[in-house]
Amino acid sequence: MAYQALTVEVTEEGIGQIALNRPEQLNAFNTTMATELAQALTDMDADPQVRVIIIKGMGKVFSAGIDITEFWDKTASQYRGWVELMEKSVHLMMSMGKPIIAQVHGVAAANGAGVVAASDLAVCAEDARIGFTAINVGLFCLGPAVPLSRVVGRKQALELLLFGDLVPASRAMEMGLVNKVVPAEDLEAETLAYAQKLAAKSPLALQMGKKTFHVTMDMELSKAFEYMNEAFARLCTTQDAHEGVTAFLEKRKPQWKNQ
Repeated sequence: MAYQALTVEVTEEGIGQIALNRPEQLNAFNTTMATELAQALTDMDADPQVRVIIIKGMGKVFSAGIDITEFWDKTASQYRGWVELMEKSVHLMMSMGKPIIAQVHGVAAANGAGVVAASDLAVCAEDARIGFTAINVGLFCLGPAVPLSRVVGRKQALELLLFGDLVPASRAMEMGLVNKVVPAEDLEAETLAYAQKLAAKSPLALQMGKKTFHVTMDMELSKAFEYMNEAFARLCTTQDAHEGVTAFLEKRKPQWKNQ
């Protein structure tokens, strides 16, 4: 597929890289970029060559949010369809199997911050800032609030949502919103190394584990254990599980078959 608002590639190591590519508009989400990101994620999730996905931004920032030039002159029904499209990728990121790493530089605001929150892992430049800023223009980051509320505490989530401040990378890591903070000049290399380490794991175990983790987040305790135990039992029957245990006992690297 030819993309207008993204650049997309897959490395030989099985790392899919998606770059938001509207640098002159600070990678703000418009209809084209939102549609293309959802499609790129869907395609990579279905591609057996892809093991891990990195999302990053071209230019000065990760993403400034939603392109406000598309805000005007809509009915309530049209706004509903528009915002559902803006949030489609965030929903996909949390429900698809393959792990996703956000590579964050500059600013990640509003919908851009939602992408960071929805990513399974995030590596952030130490001079980057992240904020759920819609409140500052009379709106509210309701879509991004969904992943945010699942990765930080309730009071911390509300602090970010109600004040709309851009918080520094160090504070975002304290809150649990990002995993690693690195010097800006090392961001690309550190994120790639993070992805390479994940890509060396069993793809089947990664994907089953991620999906099960997200499904059980909203379950009652006993049902969550029941679901987890069933998933683990199924995982134990796979070729990758047997290969992994055998390789450990034989003190060699496993040869994953994704089966």
